[in-house]
This record gives sequence, C-alpha cells and structure tokens, in this order.
Amino acid sequence: MIIIFSGNDYKYEIEGVLKLFIPATKFTHIYSDKIEVENNYIFVRQKECKSYTLLYIICNYEGKTKRQGEILYKNVSLINSDKELHLSRILYKILSGFTGIVPKWGVITGIRPVKRVNSFLSEGKSREEIYDLLKCEYLVSKEKCDIAYETAMTQKKILDELDGRSFSLYISIPFCPTRCSYCSFISQTYDSGIKLIPEYIDKLCRETRYTAQLVKRLGLKLDTVYFGGGTPTSFSAQQLSAVMKAIEHSFDMSNVREYTVEAGRPDTITEEKLRAIKANGCTRISINPQTLNDSVLEVIGRKHNSAQFFESFELARKIGFDSVNTDIIAGLPTDTVDSFKNTVDKLTELSPENITVHTLSIKRAALLNRGDRSVLENPTDVMVDHASNRLMGSGYHPYYLYRQKNMVGNLENIGWSKTGHESLYNIYIMEEVQTILAMGAGASTKLVDKNKGIQRVFNYKFPLEYNKHFDLMIARKNEIEDFYAKTDPEKE
Repeated sequence: MIIIFSGNDYKYEIEGVLKLFIPATKFTHIYSDKIEVENNYIFVRQKECKSYTLLYIICNYEGKTKRQGEILYKNVSLINSDKELHLSRILYKILSGFTGIVPKWGVITGIRPVKRVNSFLSEGKSREEIYDLLKCEYLVSKEKCDIAYETAMTQKKILDELDGRSFSLYISIPFCPTRCSYCSFISQTYDSGIKLIPEYIDKLCRETRYTAQLVKRLGLKLDTVYFGGGTPTSFSAQQLSAVMKAIEHSFDMSNVREYTVEAGRPDTITEEKLRAIKANGCTRISINPQTLNDSVLEVIGRKHNSAQFFESFELARKIGFDSVNTDIIAGLPTDTVDSFKNTVDKLTELSPENITVHTLSIKRAALLNRGDRSVLENPTDVMVDHASNRLMGSGYHPYYLYRQKNMVGNLENIGWSKTGHESLYNIYIMEEVQTILAMGAGASTKLVDKNKGIQRVFNYKFPLEYNKHFDLMIARKNEIEDFYAKTDPEKE
C-alpha cells in the first residue's frame, strides 16, 4: 500500500489508522502533489488557501476508489494536530465503508488512551463532556468510553496522592528459559547467556550503588520497586538475593509502598526462590500462565504446562504472598474462544488479586511475525469482551490500560484488580506521571517533570554490551542529575 502525502507529513497518525483496517502490511511513503500510481494508494491532501484549509483523501483499495474531504475556515483557530485529526476521521470513515470494519477505539491509535481521559478530568470536564469528546471527535465506541473512563476514575485517587519528589525503580533481568513466539522483549535464553550472568549481576549491583548515591544527592524518595525482564526467576535464589540485598543496602526503603518481582514463568519457580524473594522485601509477584490450554502453550514455545502454573500459585500462597498478578493473552495462535473463556473462568475462580488481560501484538522482532498470519483472523474481540464481563462481574475493576502497535483487532491490554491491590508502578509508568529510574540491560530511565516534560536515558540493550561498556553507560546517568538541576525551582 502506498501513502502519498501532499502539503502535510502526518505519517504516524495516517499509517496508524490504516493499520486498523489493513494490518500486517508494509506501507510505502511518497511526498508528492500528484498521484502517479494506479492501485492500492491513499492520497492525503492538505491545501492552504487564503480563507480556508482544504483537507481531502482519495483512497483506492481492492478495486474501490473514494474521495472525501472537508473545508476548515480560518476564522476558527486550528493547529496542525486538529487538521491531522480531521484527516484521520476522513480516512477512518472511508475504510470502514470499504471493509465493514468498525474499530472500537475509533481514530485513537496511541499507546495511552486513558492519559487523554485523565487530561480531560484535570480540565474539569464532566463525564458527559468526556464521552461526547471521545465519541464525536475520536469516534470511540461507548464500550471503550466506559472502560477508559472507569480506569481513569480508579486511577484518580492514586494520582492525586502522588508525591512529586518520589520515584520508582525498575530492575531488568533480561534472561529467559526459552523465547516465546510472540515476544520482542530484549532477553537472552538462559542457556546461551549463562556465562554472562555472574558478571552481569556484579555490574548490576555496581549500577545499583551508583544510582542510589545519585538519588541521595537529589533528595528523591523511593516509592515502588519492580523487577522485570525477561524472567527474573531465571536467576537462582542466591543470585536474586544478591541483587535484592544490593537494593536494600543501597537505597532508603522506608517509604517503599510496593515491591514487585515478575516470577513470570512457572517452569522457573521453586520454593527456594519464592522464599528468597519474600525474605528480601517483595510484596507482590506475577505468575503468568498466558493460557491454561497446554497445546497452545506448546505452540507458543512455553516450556511449562497449566498444572505447573497451579502448583506455583499454590506455593506462592503457602509462602505468604497476598498480592499476586497473573497475565493471560487473548488471540494466541491455535487458541479458541472456548479455550480462552476456560482460562479466564479458571483464573477468576482461583481469585488472584490482579489479572492482566493482554491482546496479542504481532511485533516486528517476534518469531510469530515470520510465519503463519492466521492469528489475525482470531475472534479476539469476543475473547476480550468475555474477559471484561467476567472480571467485572467477579469484583475486579480496570486500573491501567495500554495499547501496542500491530495489536490484533485494534484492542488493548487491561490490568484488572481487586480493590486496594492496584499496582502503583503500572499506573505510574503508563500514565507517565512519575520518574522511573531503570537499571540493567535494556532498561530505559524515564525522567518526568510537569514543567519540563519527559526525558529518557537508555542503558545498553543486551547483556554482553551492558557488561562490556558498563563504564560508558554509567556516565550517561549524569543526565539524571542534570535533568533535576534544571527542574529544581530553587536553582532556576
């Protein structure tokens, strides 16, 4: 498919809308005032005239051609983002007419739709005004308005109480037993990376101590801790203890309200590891089945079965974990609606404090993106609807929501929680309201200030790079101190 831009460069949003209707397709971008191709093109025109702006799109797709446009008079204040939104709506309506597809999120293609609702709430808009904006301006369905609004309301009290000098700590353990077919995270299989792990742990502990000294100088308060990956429980109990003790001995832990470790895959969980995690201050863990259908687990490359998940969950309860998250994915290869419903129903009966329902995303770096595309035809929307209805009826409420590129069915990932068990870290990172200081290979620090915006500081991606170029990477952390020096009102 060729996209021709004339008088504009709205590549991100226009391509985002196209992907709602034509997924897993390569797009070619051309900048021209002429159409010099015959088939399968989108011509996106913005023409500035003396008293008005002309916007129109010509769409040729699968033998059908349609032209549709709008005139925006210049006596109304308009910025480019408004014009981009108008063009997105035009394209959405044309393609919806061609294909019969009506994406429920309308023309909202960004990662964080709830952030938009939170912005409307901060402006003092009522529920009715927010629904009108979402439905009329962005073409969002009532169903998705409901889920976005309820998520925002769950978050409101938590966000209102956020301390502006607090931060969260993310620790990357980028090792896994095997690589799942849908995964694009930066991680290394344990067998191929085992020789790197001792040096990696040593360097990670050094980065921990360096970061803690920086935090002390800046006067920041540690709020939440999150171990992610990869699979942190790929490490032994002794290795996990070494990293967790380095954190405890380096940082002031007195204000920490939440400490999460992604135990992740049941085939990596042992009683010794869970006891070590618990003894070192963790208050919340994730044990992620992804599905309770053993044949689907085999297809996606998970080396465990559903029985191991239940055993791991029971073991976590025995050891005393009273806040457990479980992840599942809608739309996995060979999964069916009935099988997915069974997964949701069994998890609900198990009654973990959090259930996160992901929608499959066909990521460019994932193994799944190199083969069968039949997953694009899965009735994923039916699966997600069942999960939402079942969880809502079982006392769970949505507390964070985000979307990813190339997500099947243009759907979303939703974190569901029992009251009082909302993950603070997940809310903060998704709504981009708190600084996240990140350590380890592939980790990305996100510095947040309401006046200065957001700045990122990246660590080296892979364990080998991280180990080899450690001193160069540590030097980048000076950017954190520079950022806070610029945003400290006493120093301005």
